[in-house]
Amino acid sequence: MRKHFLEAKKRRGAPFAALPALALLAAFSACSRSAPTIAFSTMSLNYIEEDDGPLPSLGFFVLAGDDDGYEDLAELRLYNDHGGLRWTFTPETWTRYDEAGNTWIGSRRIAMAAGEIFPDGQYRAVLIDKGGDRAERTFGFDVPTIPRYTFPKLTISEGRYHIDSEYPEHYFLCYSQEGSYRSSVKLASKTGEVSSLRLGSDILSVALWAHDPSYSTSALTKPAPVK
Repeated sequence: MRKHFLEAKKRRGAPFAALPALALLAAFSACSRSAPTIAFSTMSLNYIEEDDGPLPSLGFFVLAGDDDGYEDLAELRLYNDHGGLRWTFTPETWTRYDEAGNTWIGSRRIAMAAGEIFPDGQYRAVLIDKGGDRAERTFGFDVPTIPRYTFPKLTISEGRYHIDSEYPEHYFLCYSQEGSYRSSVKLASKTGEVSSLRLGSDILSVALWAHDPSYSTSALTKPAPVK
């Protein structure tokens, strides 16, 4: 009788003995997370149309990744350590675009103080997620001093667009009624019907982004209404 009692006690106790191990496994799964990644980074000198003329600014984007999801990304920083410079971007302030299944985040409007020149040399990108994990990538950039082409001009009238530009590549950056960036469209022609681009019913204005990938320069016009 005592033997059967001990065997029954062992069988009843086995599930409870496994509980601590299961609890540790669950806790580990809940706390485990993936660090973000920077697969690639790009930088260019942008000329942005303002009332007083084109204003030079840096365009900076990283090919961002995180196995925990894009929503886990919290902050993107750009440093020029030699110049003591730092720019910080968050989901509320960075620009995001998706291309060929990849997510790029960054900004086309990185500015210096009035009259100062962007330094050449080493720049450092740091991507941080909500858990504090980070990825870092260092790259060099020689800032072009003179644009190769004159600033482009965009005209939209009676449902047609026309671009006067020497740049080799052209895109429309599309904005909603609230002025929020929605998407980009690469243009195959410098003139055409706006309706042929299928911009979407919520797009009320577009800006022309003209790009020269060989010399890492570009130009961005003011938005023009399409409706």
